[in-house]
Amino acid sequence: MRRAKVDRDFMDFTDQEPWRVFRIMAEFVDSFEEMSRVGPAISVFGSARVPVTDPWYRKAERFGALLAQNKLAAITGGGPGIMEAVNKGAAEAGGMSVGLNIELPHEQKPNPYANLQLCFRYFFIRKVCFVKYALGFALFPGGFGTLDEFFEALTLIQTERIKRFPVVAFGREHWGGLVEWMQRRLADTHMIAPSDLELFHIVETPEDAMDYLLAHLPHV
Repeated sequence: MRRAKVDRDFMDFTDQEPWRVFRIMAEFVDSFEEMSRVGPAISVFGSARVPVTDPWYRKAERFGALLAQNKLAAITGGGPGIMEAVNKGAAEAGGMSVGLNIELPHEQKPNPYANLQLCFRYFFIRKVCFVKYALGFALFPGGFGTLDEFFEALTLIQTERIKRFPVVAFGREHWGGLVEWMQRRLADTHMIAPSDLELFHIVETPEDAMDYLLAHLPHV
């Protein structure tokens, strides 16, 4: 009877909040072990909803190839759209193509072009890996997830929680309105320093992005 009670107590414990700490620790350990082998890399973000026929898909594919040609791994969220294009370009150019997938009820399915594919339960662990194992960020047009990564990188750099690394955003037509808003509503009202708007750089082509990254990478 006593042993049965111990077993029930143990099973009850696994359903409680403290048990989640062990799942979190395990996901950190597994992902850190895998990512530590990747080498110099750039984390790339963009919409999962961009079709293969979209010009941004082709630019993302070209950018992935350029990363591989310059001995840089491509790290993406591992899903479709821009992420697939970058992974495809990197893989077909013979480079390291990493997909950090996330378990979601819809939309996010692993693309077949990541030659290193990790699957995450927790968003925050995945986000740590995007930053920890990257020498820079590249952002294609995207939605909330892309904006989330954009502002998180700027916040970490601004607050000096990480060493400054280059951040490039593709397409002034896409990002221009946001930049103007940040200038008018944030910089001009002293909510950020004017120099904070220099923490990222707008580019138009994969070649422009690659040139900027190579000129500003802390080391390769």
